Amino acid sequence: MSEPGKNSTTNETDSLPLRTLYAGFRDAATIKALASSINEAAQKLSEPLYIMEVCGGHTHTIMKYGLLGLMPENVRFIHGPGCPVCVMPKERIDQAIALASFDGVILLTLGDMIRVPGSKGSLAHARANGADVRPLYDPLDALAVARDNPDKQVVFFAIGFETSTPMTAVLIKEAEAQGLDNLLFHINHVLVPPAIDAVMAEPATKVNAFIGPAHVSVISGAKIYRRAARVHGTPVVVSGFEPVDVMESILRLVQLKLRADASAQAQVDIQYSRAVTEEGNLAAQALVDEYLEVRDSFRWRGLGPIPRSALKLKDSFAHRDAEQAFAGRLPVQQIDDHKACQCGDILRGLANPMDCKVFGRGCTPQTPLGSCMVSSEGACNAYYRYQGLTETA
Repeated sequence: MSEPGKNSTTNETDSLPLRTLYAGFRDAATIKALASSINEAAQKLSEPLYIMEVCGGHTHTIMKYGLLGLMPENVRFIHGPGCPVCVMPKERIDQAIALASFDGVILLTLGDMIRVPGSKGSLAHARANGADVRPLYDPLDALAVARDNPDKQVVFFAIGFETSTPMTAVLIKEAEAQGLDNLLFHINHVLVPPAIDAVMAEPATKVNAFIGPAHVSVISGAKIYRRAARVHGTPVVVSGFEPVDVMESILRLVQLKLRADASAQAQVDIQYSRAVTEEGNLAAQALVDEYLEVRDSFRWRGLGPIPRSALKLKDSFAHRDAEQAFAGRLPVQQIDDHKACQCGDILRGLANPMDCKVFGRGCTPQTPLGSCMVSSEGACNAYYRYQGLTETA
């Protein structure tokens, strides 16, 4: 399908305001037409299609635009672990809190991380108790903080999937170029393909198709999903985040599943072709490779340790590694989630937010027990926000 509103013979859309151009991606008639095509094609499926939308951004689109109600009975969504805030284990948050509590340290991170609970509170609690914790909306602002506070150790608590990793690499590069020796990094960047492997390793998983996050693939290319599609025999469609994007991606997954040969089904398709290529952004990949390398293992909230699923600073930049600079002073004990919280099961694709007994009662965005409710990309947050539940629901 071409982009909604796109004229194939002219360049009229080049001068349209963005809100006019993107209205096509939320057009009700287009969504309904795609829903009709999905329902018609799904009648031919030999087994139910359990689609995991890896990224929380897709979960929010599905909930916000009521796409669940447009699906046939044999096409179901399973929410995935593609929320970088949600998958951060408590011990990593405890380390950030510990860093923020040290004399002479300023702790910087992205907004959602401030409220994610560790084992004894959150960074918001640490800030309320006097720690210098500052949320950033642009990671490059860390340079100004370090420059303006030469007598302080400034630590950037870096999170995110492949999408945000290049910005951290740019930040390291600029810190080196500007000689900002007081800017350190606590690296928590994680990778999508190993998470897919972990989901598929679950004995109880029903997942047999994936919607891949387009913003990750803008950087890393669609190629990163090809091994997973082949090994697990699951089609992957790299999708944009507008409702028409998601609906078209679902239709493509159904069509792939209808292919007669199993190997023909297990393919990677690029729906978001207006920004995603097979190879991705090679310059961004080279920049990341210059400063960061793969860790042997990283523990994910809910999924446990996953081999080679996260990044760390290269040895040549160990002078910027907060974990080394404060070695022996950071908590390392692995800590599980609250027993009443099912965020871990949700991240593994084994539960739905509505399955959790504390959802919308003891756990709300205002009083979260788990990270899936805190993050703006969390599945629980999406269900709570768009189903209109209240504290007493």
